[in-house]
Amino acid sequence: MRLSDLPAGGSGIVTAVDDGSRVGRRLSELGVVPGVKIAVIKHAPFGDPVEIRLLRYNLALRKEEAAVVQIDPESTNGRS
Repeated sequence: MRLSDLPAGGSGIVTAVDDGSRVGRRLSELGVVPGVKIAVIKHAPFGDPVEIRLLRYNLALRKEEAAVVQIDPESTNGRS
C-alpha cells in the first residue's frame, strides 16, 4: 500500500522507498527508510498535503511525495 492511500489515524511500517527518484532519496535522508513506523496524523482539505509522524517528529508531504513510500499497514484489530 502507498503511504498516500493510508487514511488519517492509520499507521504502518515502511517496506520500500523509491530511492531512484529525487524525492525518494530526500525522504530516505529524513529517516523514511524500510522498517520505520509511520503514522498519518491528518490530510489537509482535498487530501494534500499529508501530515505524518515518524521517529518522534512530524513531517508534511505532498500526496505525490507520499506515493513513493510503500508501507505495510497495521491493523487496528491486532492483525496485519
